[in-house]
Amino acid sequence: MTTALAPSTALRIGPLGLDVPVVLAPMAGITNTAYRRLCAEYGAGLYVSEMITSRALVERTKESMRLIRFHESETTRSVQLYGVDPATVEAAVTMLREEDRADHVDLNFGCPVPKVTRKGGGSALPWKLDLFRDIVERAVRAAGPLPLTIKMRKGIDADHLTYLEAGRIAEGGGVSSIALHARTASEFYSGHADWSAITKLKETVTSVPVLGNGDIWSADDALRMMAETGCDGVVVGRGCLGKPWLFGDLAAAFGAGVAPAPPSLGQVADAFRRHAELLVDFFGDDADGGEHRGCRDIRKHVAWYFKGYGVGGQLRAQLAQVESLAHLDELLSQLDREQPYPGEAAEGQRGRAGSPKSPALPDRWLESRTLDDDDRAAVAGAELDSSGG
Repeated sequence: MTTALAPSTALRIGPLGLDVPVVLAPMAGITNTAYRRLCAEYGAGLYVSEMITSRALVERTKESMRLIRFHESETTRSVQLYGVDPATVEAAVTMLREEDRADHVDLNFGCPVPKVTRKGGGSALPWKLDLFRDIVERAVRAAGPLPLTIKMRKGIDADHLTYLEAGRIAEGGGVSSIALHARTASEFYSGHADWSAITKLKETVTSVPVLGNGDIWSADDALRMMAETGCDGVVVGRGCLGKPWLFGDLAAAFGAGVAPAPPSLGQVADAFRRHAELLVDFFGDDADGGEHRGCRDIRKHVAWYFKGYGVGGQLRAQLAQVESLAHLDELLSQLDREQPYPGEAAEGQRGRAGSPKSPALPDRWLESRTLDDDDRAAVAGAELDSSGG
């Protein structure tokens, strides 16, 4: 937890004014309404939805309509879209605006998942400059008064960087801000984020905010990134997994509150229980029942929440098989609630980093910076429900 407080800092993204320059990164299966609400209970910032496939949204699939549903407490409705077809992305943005379903739209150009990049989507897409420009410009026009932002990576690999050209195109196309995950697709989440790339993008893009993403595990990391790179704000992804109170630390670091004390095991258990309760509410209309679906979903968060704390393997395994809120309460009652924060053992990296690998791409994708007929055939099937960035 940070103890050094910075002066109050605000961030403006188009017409949106944020009390702190902090954005929750979209994460598949994580940043649903339940987790966004939980993070907001601890701190301040812009909390973005899970990535939603633009084609599924236009087709109004049940799951996509669930994902754009916001709780009444979410006063800024932020939706991230993924798409490869300019007309479909435009139609999805138009739908969000005309039906008053969002206050902010973000476009994902950072997904490194092979099943997306092998069809030219995600972090592979900015390599095709004409396709990237067409999507951005049509989406900005469709958004009208809504701020339209983008999130991207450095490029495909060290030999095929795209972020500076993409940044200039996006700025010229009228986006309201640009976020950079300072890794390439080939790096996935491995190694260390190259914060110097954020510096270069900030020097290149001067008329709209540039946000930095990558290796923010604490509020101190956020302050350091802004100081070292000059970026206008930070995007927090894996660092908040099982750690929603990080947003309280961040708010305090940027002068918008008092830093909370490091949590005892009892306080972690309370956050975990609250998360489960919100998930049950979120999945309330599920055919299997909201409680069953919500408790099944909370299981994947066990290792993240209790990282570093003295919780036995048997109890951890039982928590990862919890069936109901009553069952969860019984298991949590076995914890030593007075157990103090374990320090460094609870900090640092969260989530799987993966390892560097050659990115999967369509055949001959790298031979040209513009689309040909083969490329168009490849991207036609790229709109999949995947996430990353």
